[in-house]
Amino acid sequence: MRLAPATLRAVAITTDFLVIGSGVAGLTFALEAAEHGEVIVVTKRSRDESNTKYAQGGIAAVFAPDDSAEAHIADTLEAGAGLCHEVVVEICAREGPERVRELIARGAQFDHENGQVRLGREGGHSARRIVHAADATGLEIERALLEQARQNPNIRFAEHHTAIDLIPLSRFGGPDICAGAYVLDETDAALNRGAPRPPESERPATRHRPASKPHVVETYLARATVLATGGAGKVYLYTTNPDVATGDGVAMAYRAGAEIANMEFYQFHPTCLFHPEAKSFLVSEALRGEGAILRLPDGTAFMADHDPRKDLAPRDIVARAIDFEMKRTGSDYVLLDITHRPASFVREHFPTIHAQCLRYGIDITTQPIPVVPAAHYMCGGITTDLYGRTTIPGLWAIGECTCTGLHGANRLASNSLLEGLVFGHRAAARLSTQIDELRQSPFPQVPEWQVGNAVASDEEVVVAHNWDELRRTMWNYVGIVRSDARLRRAARRISLLQEEIREYYWKHLVTRDLLELRNIATIAELIVGCASARHESRGLHTTIDYPGTDDRLSTDTVVKRGVLPYLRGR
Repeated sequence: MRLAPATLRAVAITTDFLVIGSGVAGLTFALEAAEHGEVIVVTKRSRDESNTKYAQGGIAAVFAPDDSAEAHIADTLEAGAGLCHEVVVEICAREGPERVRELIARGAQFDHENGQVRLGREGGHSARRIVHAADATGLEIERALLEQARQNPNIRFAEHHTAIDLIPLSRFGGPDICAGAYVLDETDAALNRGAPRPPESERPATRHRPASKPHVVETYLARATVLATGGAGKVYLYTTNPDVATGDGVAMAYRAGAEIANMEFYQFHPTCLFHPEAKSFLVSEALRGEGAILRLPDGTAFMADHDPRKDLAPRDIVARAIDFEMKRTGSDYVLLDITHRPASFVREHFPTIHAQCLRYGIDITTQPIPVVPAAHYMCGGITTDLYGRTTIPGLWAIGECTCTGLHGANRLASNSLLEGLVFGHRAAARLSTQIDELRQSPFPQVPEWQVGNAVASDEEVVVAHNWDELRRTMWNYVGIVRSDARLRRAARRISLLQEEIREYYWKHLVTRDLLELRNIATIAELIVGCASARHESRGLHTTIDYPGTDDRLSTDTVVKRGVLPYLRGR
C-alpha cells in the first residue's frame, strides 16, 4: 500500500558532507573537508571514472619567472569574450600556483626539467604555464587524490551509486534548504533490499503489476550537499567525454530550483581522433602547443586563413575553422601533423596519444592524425558565489558543473582542472567554518523514495532510441554553428522526447540509463533555451542569424525552473 508522504520515515544514511562526483573538484573538496567531518563520495561507476581521468593537457598556473598572474588573467579574459567575471578570474590565477603545490604535496608527479616543473603551452596562452604529466595529467591527478582519499578514515566511497534527485525540503512543505539526495544503489549488495520513490505532481495516475526485480533507492542526508558531477558531453553525438558525462548535477539542481547560467556556451574540442573504431579519444591541444599543424587532407595548412595566431588560436576559433573547412571541401576530417618534430620528442611528450593511435594503425611520428571537432567542455552550469554556494541553501557546486564566471563565453585551455582545484579548496575552507553550527540542527525527516506502481521495463530499447535521437538532434541543430531555424527545430523535437521520457520514467523503475537519458534531455532543453535567448555570436555561441557580437549583450544568460532564459547584467 502506498502511504501518504507525511507518514513516511526514511532510514537514511547521514553524513556531514555528501559529495556527488569523484573528479578533481570532488576529491579536492573531500580531502580538505575530511579534516572537519565525515565525507561520503557518491559516484555512479568506479571511483576513478570521471572527466578528470581523461584530461590530457594539464593545469594552467603561473610558475615561470617571465610569466605573471596578470598575463594569465588577460589571456583568460580575452578567451572568455567579454563574459568572464574578473574577480573569479583573478582568484583562480592568483590562487592556482599554491593549489598545484598542494597537489604535488599530495603525491602528484608532474613533468620536470632541470629540477623545475616543466611548463607547456597551449592555444590562447601568451606564455608557457601548463603543468602536466606527459599527456595523461588527469590520470595522474586522479591517482594521487584517490590514494590520499583511500588512506583517509573520514572518507567513504559509494561506488556504482547514481544520484537521482536532490532533496529540497521545500518540496515537502519545509524551508528552502537542500538536505541531501536520493541515490540508486546498483551494487551487488543491494540485490536483497528494496526502497520507495518520492511523490511529484506531474506523475500520471497509472496502474501496473508489482515490480518484478529488486530496486534499491537510498536516502542520503547531509549537512552540506556538494555537486561535483562534471560535464555533459554525452548530450552530443560526438564527444571527447567518457560515458559518465551526462550533466547529472546541472539537471538535478535545475529540477530542485537552482539558478543555471550560460548553457549556450558548449566548447567543442577541435581535435578528436577520427577513426571508425575509436570512441571519444581526444588528441590534446598540447600537440599544437608543441608545433603541430592543422592541414586539409591534401596537406594544405589552413589556420593562417582564419586567425593570425594560426594553430595556437583559442579552441572556439580552431573548432569553427575546422568545421568551415570540412563543409567547404566536403571532407570528413582534417589532419593534425606533428611529423616534423623528432620522433623521440613526440614519443616522450605524448606517449598516451602515440600508443593509442598506434592501436588504430597510425604512427604519429610519421603520419598526420585524422581529427574532427567534438563536444568537450560545458562552460555554463549551476551559478555559484566565490565559495561554491548555489542559490539553494545547503547545496554547493564545484568544477565543470558550475558557472562561476571563470570561463565566460569560452574556456581557456587547461583552466578547467585549475577551477576544480581552486573551488574545491574554497568550498571546503568556507564549510569548515560553518560545520559546527550546521551540526546544531538535527537531520530532517523526509519521505522515502516511493516506487508506487512503477514496474521493471521490458522495453529498454525505448531508452536507447530516445538517447540516440536526442544526441543526433543536438549534434545536427545545436552544434558548432547554429541558426534560429535549427534551434526551433531542436526545441520542438526535444519537447516531444521529454514527454516520452517523462511518461516512461513514471511507469518504470529507474535505472542508470533512464536517469542519464532524463538528465541529458534536461541539459538539451537548457542549451537550446539559452542559445535561443542570445541574439548575437559570442565565444562558443555562433549563429548565422546574428553573426556579430553585440556589446549590449555582455551579460550572462540565466534560467530557473519555471522561468524562461533571459540575459541579465552582473
